[in-house]
Amino acid sequence: MRADYGFVHAIATRWMDNDVYGHLNNVVYYSYFDTVINYYLISQGGLDIHAGAQIGLCVESHCTYAAPLAFPGVVEAALRVERLGRSSVRYGVGLFAEGSAAAAAEGWFVHVFVDRVSRRPLEIGAGLRGALEVLLVDQRIPAGS
Repeated sequence: MRADYGFVHAIATRWMDNDVYGHLNNVVYYSYFDTVINYYLISQGGLDIHAGAQIGLCVESHCTYAAPLAFPGVVEAALRVERLGRSSVRYGVGLFAEGSAAAAAEGWFVHVFVDRVSRRPLEIGAGLRGALEVLLVDQRIPAGS
């Protein structure tokens, strides 16, 4: 359900996202996961994707599909943080047709934050950690409170 997520980002579907069956191809869902996560990290956490010393690498992802999404349309990508470690974070992501309360797809995505050059794990920086803590599931104020 949409209320289970603390951040939502609208993404317009594209003609090329549809497959021959008339709905978004499964790989597109993963690109939407990546988009909402990185949009949030850049806009809310100050992640510098071009020159920052720290970057996030995806080490695991999963998606369960419940209903089709298609072009033309808007996908509302919703984000939460399910686990926050020293150098890693597990996000929960839901993809919703515009205005829908029920997710068309839900899954998770795990980032390990590493040094850009050495690729060795680094403690998540203070700005990123603060932004991630806002979305931490057990830290959020329940909807309607």
